[in-house]
Amino acid sequence: MSNRVLSMRRDPTLIGTVQDVAGTSVSVSLVSESATGLSFFKGESYRIGQVGSFVRIPMGYTSLFGIVSQVGAGAAPKADGDILPWGNQWLKVQLVGERGREGKFERGVSQHPTINDSVHIVTEEDLREIYGPGDPVDFVTVGHLASAESIPALVNINRLVTRHAAVVGTTGAGKSTTVAGLLAALSHPTRYPSARIVVLDIHGEYAKALADRSTVFRIAADATKGEKPLRIPFWALSFEELMKLAFGDLKDQPLAAVADAIVALKRESLSKKARDGVNTERLTADSPVPFCIHKLWFDFHQREHRTVIPKPGAAADDVETAYVLGADGKPAQIGDAMSVTPPQYRTVKTTGPANERVQWGPDPLGMRQQLAVLASKLRDPQLAFLFNPDEWRPGFDGTVAKDLDALLADWVGSPTAIAILDLSGIPSTVLNDLIGALLRILYDALFWARNLPEGGRERPLMLVLEEAHAYLGKEHSGAAATAVRRIAKEGRKYGVGVMIVSQRPSEIDPTILSQCGTIFAMRLANDTDRGQVAGAASDNLKGLFDILPILRTGEAIIVGEAVSLPIRTLIDPPDKNRRPDSGDPRVVVRGDPNKEGYEGEGGWAVPRHPEDYAIVMRQWRKQSPYYEHTKNEPGKPDANPKLGARK
Repeated sequence: MSNRVLSMRRDPTLIGTVQDVAGTSVSVSLVSESATGLSFFKGESYRIGQVGSFVRIPMGYTSLFGIVSQVGAGAAPKADGDILPWGNQWLKVQLVGERGREGKFERGVSQHPTINDSVHIVTEEDLREIYGPGDPVDFVTVGHLASAESIPALVNINRLVTRHAAVVGTTGAGKSTTVAGLLAALSHPTRYPSARIVVLDIHGEYAKALADRSTVFRIAADATKGEKPLRIPFWALSFEELMKLAFGDLKDQPLAAVADAIVALKRESLSKKARDGVNTERLTADSPVPFCIHKLWFDFHQREHRTVIPKPGAAADDVETAYVLGADGKPAQIGDAMSVTPPQYRTVKTTGPANERVQWGPDPLGMRQQLAVLASKLRDPQLAFLFNPDEWRPGFDGTVAKDLDALLADWVGSPTAIAILDLSGIPSTVLNDLIGALLRILYDALFWARNLPEGGRERPLMLVLEEAHAYLGKEHSGAAATAVRRIAKEGRKYGVGVMIVSQRPSEIDPTILSQCGTIFAMRLANDTDRGQVAGAASDNLKGLFDILPILRTGEAIIVGEAVSLPIRTLIDPPDKNRRPDSGDPRVVVRGDPNKEGYEGEGGWAVPRHPEDYAIVMRQWRKQSPYYEHTKNEPGKPDANPKLGARK
């Protein structure tokens, strides 16, 4: 037996030798001492051959690092006509990075191992050097390594935010809790006093979790809780976005006519109040200048529905509007733009004396159906946040009490680090288009302010998109997907990052998911979902992603730009009062009604208390899940002494 082999076996960190190299994949033959699967080094025990664990291959002054992706006979190298009894003592390793002469770890490898190079376990000392000692300012702790509880899992904030990220996992895997913990760490008021995060919260889950460091914008805002009303002025939308939300589909001729009319109304608005940065020569239908959409509707409604009669005593082609007349001989209803009340016109009459005939007005565009849709939306209280947005609602002359700078100051310039835009009260029919408009407004504002202190380069913005599969699916080609694709491709240069949160990554457009530089992959049982995540990850780690179905709740595999090495991490759960409102309902709760009570409200094991379904109807009609308790309501006790007051 050679001295080299004897010296190798005396090294307690040695686990095997390289026997096959193919690209980034290395097959390692275990030495006989490793057959027990356990090794001891400096009083610490290390499990050998754990999928997801690290190995080190010394190469002179350089050490290559890899991650175990497969164990056993299937990890043995394959060769045509191979009949050798390879056995089961094999590891397959994916190379991920190297540590050079200066001791600095870098992703990627500059050289490959050769046959019989030794392979060693990665000790806690190695891991500490790789992940960095302490907790530097540009890293945030999200948990600890699953294989070494004493080593924190550090994530590079610079790359996490600007290179985009995705948090994926099946329902119940701890996805929302992980996001809440991440946001709490990223918005720490002492470490990051200028943090700027906007959360698009589809189901209203995060207000409770981030109550002390966020401002919540909700359509039905509760001022007693510090919430602010969510308002998205229609005139902040681009022409294309507005047309889709207001009219639906318009043909070329009416579309051009509406564009010209909007420009004219915006010119009128500018004549009443000048706006810095734009004048009548540079004005377009896309310019974020207020105008009265009620007046737009009224003018086109008249054009489409107006009937006329000959003007008494005038030439044959001189006509006047044929209003329905009241008993006093005056028009019964000439209409009102601001209340969306249409005029009443006489019906067409082509017979009888010439002075009694009623004709259609000149130059209709054939857009009656679209105008009816717009009128319905202008009256709809569910869309008041868009078409009647309080201080941002233009008057008949196009003037507004507040400009968009006040809106941006609330969303991305507020004293709190996080702005939660609660979209749970928005009708699902307009959600996709509205999310696209929101993202486009935020991105355009920071894009054009990129050289200012308020811009994204000096103060980056992170956008968190909850339930992203609902509007970023492969089949979606709407405004939301378009806006996110743009941010994913260009946002890094201008300080705008996006975090995609989804339980179905396979339904998200692969173009968007592939732009996410960092992926937090939690438990995923669906093979299609795992394949999508593995394909989007920057590292060739299919074997590592194969363990996703067996991850514990709150456990994640983090890969990509923000971590030095792919790591299997136990995410630190936030405190109970910081957890999102996304937990599963309890069918059975433990407790004793005669002693300390129950550990929670509701459940089948709790004695029934008086119920009042009139309150259910009130919430249903109100279209709000947020119950406002009123003392001494008829037929209802103030609170159940065992279960507590309604929430």
